[in-house]
Amino acid sequence: MIKGQARVDLASTGAARGTQDSGLPSGTTQGAPCTPALATVQRIVAAHAQQPGALLPILHAVQAELGHVPPDTVQAIADGLNLSRAEVHGVITFYPHFRQAPTGRHVVELCRAESCQAMGSERLAEHARKKLGCDFHATSANGAYTLEPVYCLGLCAQSPAMLIDGVPYARLTPKRFDKILGYVTEAAK
Repeated sequence: MIKGQARVDLASTGAARGTQDSGLPSGTTQGAPCTPALATVQRIVAAHAQQPGALLPILHAVQAELGHVPPDTVQAIADGLNLSRAEVHGVITFYPHFRQAPTGRHVVELCRAESCQAMGSERLAEHARKKLGCDFHATSANGAYTLEPVYCLGLCAQSPAMLIDGVPYARLTPKRFDKILGYVTEAAK
């Protein structure tokens, strides 16, 4: 048997992914409780697994439904697509919009690119951190806001800019930031 053929045979049996003879991920036993998140992921994988390039649509669907891609579901995604856990984890960590932990009720993405910096985003970032009570890549103590840096929103002519829950806001000042935050908070009530 040639070396390449052995790899294909291992991959088709699941042995290359660290599965047991049962075909279940290592550390999983038949009859083990299925968490709601895992059940959701299994449903999403089943719906998308046969389409070409299914990994990204699956990750987007999981995040849309759960708010993030839970680390304990990565193996189920890998198994459903006959990929290694490392391959799936690599894609999740490569793209900054995939989250591995729950976020606040609102996600504030503040542009940190050169154009926004030239128009005062550093001062705005300092203000946002103080106003929200958290740094970048963190969630406020009350769970209301997650603050994330983003590198260019394509609103350079209207710098500085941000997204709140995917909605763009431009020509920001600390005062305008506070006003927008107030609207978002009120609308959520």
